[in-house]
Amino acid sequence: MSHHTDPAKSIKITIIGAGSVGVTTAYALLLSNLASEILLLDIDTARAEGEVIDLSHAAHFAHAKVRAAKSYDDCAGSTIVIITAGVNQKPGQTRLDLVLTNYNLFKSIVPQIAKAAPDTILLVATNPVDVLTHAAYELSGFPVERVIGSGTAMDTTRFRHELSKYYHVNPRNVHAVIIGEHGDSQIPVWSLASIAGMRLWEYCKQKGIKYDEEAMKGVAQRTRGAAYEIIQRKGKTNFGVASVLVGIVENIVKNTDALVTVSRVGMYEGVGPVALSMPSKLNHSGAHQDVQLLLNDVEKEGVRLSAKHIEEAFLTAKGG
Repeated sequence: MSHHTDPAKSIKITIIGAGSVGVTTAYALLLSNLASEILLLDIDTARAEGEVIDLSHAAHFAHAKVRAAKSYDDCAGSTIVIITAGVNQKPGQTRLDLVLTNYNLFKSIVPQIAKAAPDTILLVATNPVDVLTHAAYELSGFPVERVIGSGTAMDTTRFRHELSKYYHVNPRNVHAVIIGEHGDSQIPVWSLASIAGMRLWEYCKQKGIKYDEEAMKGVAQRTRGAAYEIIQRKGKTNFGVASVLVGIVENIVKNTDALVTVSRVGMYEGVGPVALSMPSKLNHSGAHQDVQLLLNDVEKEGVRLSAKHIEEAFLTAKGG
């Protein structure tokens, strides 16, 4: 029981990459009290050390030790290794444009992590996250449930937020998911979206309001374009993704069996193996896709096209 009441006791989390996502994640983890030790590893060791000194001043209010890793050997004993290292998306650039650079980076770092921490769970946040989750799976040799991409967990959060704003209800009462690619080919699952247990059109009917398909297209558009909007204005995204990563870590560490739309390698609508997001159960042993979503034909076709899109990018990266 003590493990669940104080999960932090022996939990070590390593973060690869001391860029804005890595450092924001380290800070959010520090304040979450989910880990007893947080390790930051970056090719620029001086930067990692500087961030760690700064974070250790925040650690005064937390329980975790924060330190800079000297090499990949320091990953040993990590419960989870979060990979945020890589080139960032520039304004006007798609996530798939980044694929070649970051795939080559993964070729050098993932085998080193796997060697040092053969029992860890890999949590990939670097974009394009689906392609790189697949790369991490192949390069690590880990079982499929222990290689997880942050996937559409962020998009699902944004989707619920947009729907809650439109319908004036708390996001917790909105059940809706985005599946497929964390990117332009993502699929909003309208057929299963619900508020208070009622499908959206049923909810509208009960409330005596019109179910506005155009407005719903706008919701999907804003969800899909949110990262681009942020990058255009501030050059990067870091807070949202860091909070999603900490949420995934929490579900794993606390063994919650929560269903979260994370990216995982599998066969999807006859395409694959490829990594994309579906609701997966998160617990101590990783991510498990227990139940297939009951999708309509349009959504199934969307998943197939999304899977093909990711598969092509993965094969391009592998070939390049």
